[in-house]
Amino acid sequence: MFRTNSKGPISGSAEGRGDNIDWELRPGGMLVQRRDDGAAAAGPMIRVKVSHGSYQHEVSIPAQATFGDLKKLLAQETGLEPQEQRILFRGKEKENDECLHIVGVKDMAKVILLEDPASKERKLEEMKRNEDIAKACQKVAEVRAEVDKLSGKVSAIEMAVSGGTKVAEQDFVVITEMLMIQLLKLDGIEAVGEAKVHRRIEVRRVQNYVDTMDALKAQNANPLCNKTVAVTTQWETFDNGVGSLNAPSGTATTRITQEWESFD
Repeated sequence: MFRTNSKGPISGSAEGRGDNIDWELRPGGMLVQRRDDGAAAAGPMIRVKVSHGSYQHEVSIPAQATFGDLKKLLAQETGLEPQEQRILFRGKEKENDECLHIVGVKDMAKVILLEDPASKERKLEEMKRNEDIAKACQKVAEVRAEVDKLSGKVSAIEMAVSGGTKVAEQDFVVITEMLMIQLLKLDGIEAVGEAKVHRRIEVRRVQNYVDTMDALKAQNANPLCNKTVAVTTQWETFDNGVGSLNAPSGTATTRITQEWESFD
């Protein structure tokens, strides 16, 4: 005997057996055994021909499976996720919960697979975004190569100035201008995502080199301003202690004498 429940599956026990079987009422009034989640319904296997653009696929699936089950199989064949698929049978799009055998899908039946337009548009936008990121990264890499060359010149000037060698002021002007040109190039790069991060790092790097050149230019113009001048003071010590950093040792003794001159 079977008992029905309007809010859930039908349950009962097979005659002559003690195990319980869960049943479900499918569209069209057919009573079938309830499937486990993700498992196809029991039943004979059929082959379904799927047309996807210029590609043709053939998959085997239980006749009582749903179009949602079919989409899961086709995801492995086409690379399209189930939510990205639209399946048409006899000119009508089918919902995921519709059963193949109920709508008339038989062995060697043909269905059409289309990619969901919204999903396709998102993929196109993502592809364009990735292309833009790749182009921006390439432009940043080109600027980085130029900055690498200039960094060697900055290091050479830094060594010269630190060693006390006088460097022509024009050398500072030329290198600084070349660094500023690279900053302008970076500013003109439209970058998003990963490319934006690379551009920001390179901008900071160039700015650091510009600051270094300004500091070296100032040091080159005033070489004494950054040198330490050692001053040694020699004190001469006198007998009375004047000029000495230390008080004279011993106790000073004062002797007072009075000499009187006698007049007639």
